[in-house]
Amino acid sequence: MTDHRPGVGMTGFASMAPAPVSQLDPGEVTAVRQAAGIIAGKRLAVLTGAGLSTDSGIPDYRGPGSAPRNPMTFQEFIGSEANRRRYWARNHLGWSHLRHADPNAGHAAVALMERRGLMTGLITQNVDRLHEDAGSVNVVDLHGRFDQVVCLENGHTFSRGLIAAILEEINPGFLEAAMESGLVEMAPDADATVEDPELITSFVMAVCPRCGGTLKPDFVYFGENVPKDRVERAYAMVDQAEALLVAGSSLTVQSGLRFVRHAAKAGKPVLIINRGTTRGDDFATMKLELGVSGALDYLARNLPDLPSGNSPIGISPN
Repeated sequence: MTDHRPGVGMTGFASMAPAPVSQLDPGEVTAVRQAAGIIAGKRLAVLTGAGLSTDSGIPDYRGPGSAPRNPMTFQEFIGSEANRRRYWARNHLGWSHLRHADPNAGHAAVALMERRGLMTGLITQNVDRLHEDAGSVNVVDLHGRFDQVVCLENGHTFSRGLIAAILEEINPGFLEAAMESGLVEMAPDADATVEDPELITSFVMAVCPRCGGTLKPDFVYFGENVPKDRVERAYAMVDQAEALLVAGSSLTVQSGLRFVRHAAKAGKPVLIINRGTTRGDDFATMKLELGVSGALDYLARNLPDLPSGNSPIGISPN
């Protein structure tokens, strides 16, 4: 099997071509075939995490080889103008790279399973929107989306592209100066480490174009609750499924782990594909320590069709 691309997250990751599908060795094929037997003939709810996007060159938070990270909490963001300035400076740099990332074979495999009618829906903890780029439709973006910005005062929403253009206009030369300042490390939520304190303090933040309010990337920060409607949609996908497939998530945060516990409590098979230990391992019917993209590609191509009367659930807006 070819080496899984590590999510080291150094500057330039977004210009990397997606990694090819990892070829499974005979022992791995046997393991995936056994896993396929557990979920074959069952409609799946699929839960994905950052480990699925590392083959697109996007780093994860907790996978093998990942650098330690200390993401800003919602309380820190709203509690200090200096924190907001630091976050927006870093996010502006991170966005300039993350927006170029492309879906990989794992994203394509999930989209294929949806087209084949094998899924009740997709719950993703990722904000990179690569599932949608790959063709997935019935998606709950559990932790938000990096291509959108929200005003905290009045709830106005804007495309991240618009806000990026404003930031570039009011911070001429910032991106170039940040790149020249030394090592820049990226994170999966479009954050980036910028070491030069003068660059941070000189950064000019944008305000809401409609009301002048405080802007925030449309993410669910640590310390912030996932909106109730998203949680309800995700639970509905699990409830209407006959098995849960988890791909590329350590399940460290409760926002994802609760769906694993929910499925297991209902007696539904739980298949986890992830390199490294997850908090859901004790609830899993089977755990595969394999490259996520290769395993998903095998499942998407080899799981049997479902009966024609077993149609997918309706698609609702996110």
